[in-house]
Formats: sequence, C-alpha cells, structure tokens
Amino acid sequence: MLFTKAYAAQSSTTPLAPFELYRRSLKDNDVHIEILYCGICHSDIHQVRNEWGGSMYPMVPGHEIVGKVIAIGNKVEKFKIGETVGVGVMIDSCRQCKNCIKDLEQYCIEGMTGTYNAIERDGKTMAQGGYSSQIVVNEHYVLHVADTLPLNAVAPLLCAGITTYSPLRYANVNHTTKVGVIGLGGLGHMAVKFAVAFGAQVTVISTSPNKEADAKKLGAHQFIYSKDEEQMKKYKSYFNVLLDAVSANHNYSKYLDLLDIDGKMMVVGLPQTSPNISPFSLISNRRSITGSMIGGMKETQEMLDFCAQHHIVADVEVIPIQKVNEAYERMLKGDIKYRFVIDIASLNEK
Repeated sequence: MLFTKAYAAQSSTTPLAPFELYRRSLKDNDVHIEILYCGICHSDIHQVRNEWGGSMYPMVPGHEIVGKVIAIGNKVEKFKIGETVGVGVMIDSCRQCKNCIKDLEQYCIEGMTGTYNAIERDGKTMAQGGYSSQIVVNEHYVLHVADTLPLNAVAPLLCAGITTYSPLRYANVNHTTKVGVIGLGGLGHMAVKFAVAFGAQVTVISTSPNKEADAKKLGAHQFIYSKDEEQMKKYKSYFNVLLDAVSANHNYSKYLDLLDIDGKMMVVGLPQTSPNISPFSLISNRRSITGSMIGGMKETQEMLDFCAQHHIVADVEVIPIQKVNEAYERMLKGDIKYRFVIDIASLNEK
C-alpha cells in the first residue's frame, strides 16, 4: 500500500481539505505515477457537491492528470520509469464488450470506471482522483505525453481537450465546415483551437459580448452575441456543426435554428435541468442533436499526439492546492481564462 497525500470533500456541503489515503500496491500491469499537475473540471464541482446525485465520500476529485512514471509492474510493456504520462476521465472498463473492442471504452456496456467517485471493478475499492500526490493505474488507461509542451497546460487536455476533439472528429470537421462554438469557457476555448486547427470556418456564439476579443485571439473568425436577435437572424441556417459547450441551463432551439441542412448540434455541456427543444427546429433542415462523452483510449492518445504536433494546449491559471475552494467559487462566477490547474507539489506545503 502506498501512502498518499490528497485533498478531499467529506460531504456535499464541506470544503475540500487535506486528506490521506493509500493507493494499491502495483499489480503486474500497473503504472505508478507521481502526479505533477491536475486540472480542475466543472464536473469536479458537480460531483463534489452532489449536483448530479450518487456522490460518494470522502471524495478526492480530479481527472486531468499529468505526471511521471516512478514504478511499473512486471508485465508493463508500454511505459518506462521516468516517462511523462497522463490519466484522464476513466481508469478501467470491461475490455471485452463490443464497444471496448472498438476502442470506445468510454461507452463500455458495463459502464466505464471513472477516475474518481466510482467503485473499481473489484467491487469494493473506491476510486480516488488526481488532487493527490500519486496514483496507480493499469497501463491500458495511461497515456503518453510529449515533453515538448508545458505540462501544466497539457493537463486539461485529458478532459476538456478530448471532450471537444472527439465530437469534432466524429462530425468530420474540415476546411469546408462552418463551425459554431456555443460558450467560450474551459470546453469552448479548446473547441475553438481544435476547429481552427482542422481548417474550419469558426464562429464563437456567446451571451457575453466582452468575449469577442478573446475569441479572435484564440483563432475564431467571427463572433455572435447571442442576445442580439438581429445577429442571430443573420446566421439562421448558416452552420454545418454547432458544438454546445454550455453547462448552464439554456434553450437549445434558439441555437438549432442556426443549423443548415443536415446540420448537427454536438452537445458536450451538461446543464442541471433538461433542455427545452422545439421539434420544429429539428424537422426544419433535417437537423440532429448528438451527444458525445470524452473519447476512447486510442482517440485520446491521437488527440495528445495532434496537440504535440500542432502546439495546442489549454489556457490555464496554475494554483496551489490550498486555493482549490477559492478556485471553485471563481469558476462558478466565470472568473477564469480558461482552466485552473493545481500544482500538486503544493501538497507538501503547510
């Protein structure tokens, strides 16, 4: 057993605080990782505060993990000690169902095992996440990370990155595609970077007019202030793909009307209440709504390799773990451009 420092929530109403746990001893196919950085995802807040239900405590959040391999099991073949690696949203799946065999482990029929707030497949061990000094993960769910990029800015790629990369790839976004990114936050800013890198014509759609300058800096070609009805009418039936990255409650039909014939709305944001959708917005132009959840291990590695090749990382603010509760409150106020990342070395500070 490996003694591990961490930060955890003891209940849905208590702040994150110092915590101690034990990681399992290495099995034959395990990789032991010293965590260097861990991104903060909005889903961490949802789960810590039990906003989706089913939260288990004590809970150590964090599924945007970058670190160094410090030990490997006897049968590990893909990783070496000293290598830089990442761990994302899942740490296991059944590996045998039709989806796992197709490298779609995130859609495992039995259900993937989340990096935290999940019971591991032994049926008794509670998975604990990356707000901690180390983690032990089966090598199949560990990813190679290039040392050519700033590692603190790579961490959010393990969730925000793949969450936006995967649906854009699924929609075959390329130089002929008109893409609208709804919401310019942690997910949205990554969607802009990927869509631009794929050669698409990219427009940011936001309720905040002051985000236009940031959208253009990220590479967006156009900006729509969604509360301006005249602007919205101008872009009716314009886009081939909309990527909806908004986690606040909103009316989907307002945005569906912006899609051209056979246009797709790719939903990655997770509002707390069910969306309001008019069937007339769907039958017009034969539009569709598609959901997407992260990516499989093969596609996530593809995304990391693409980012290394094209020098794509998240825009981050690095914080010591002692400021994690403050960071949560700032996220809820939208006071971040665009992702908080915890420097895990700060766990050793008093």
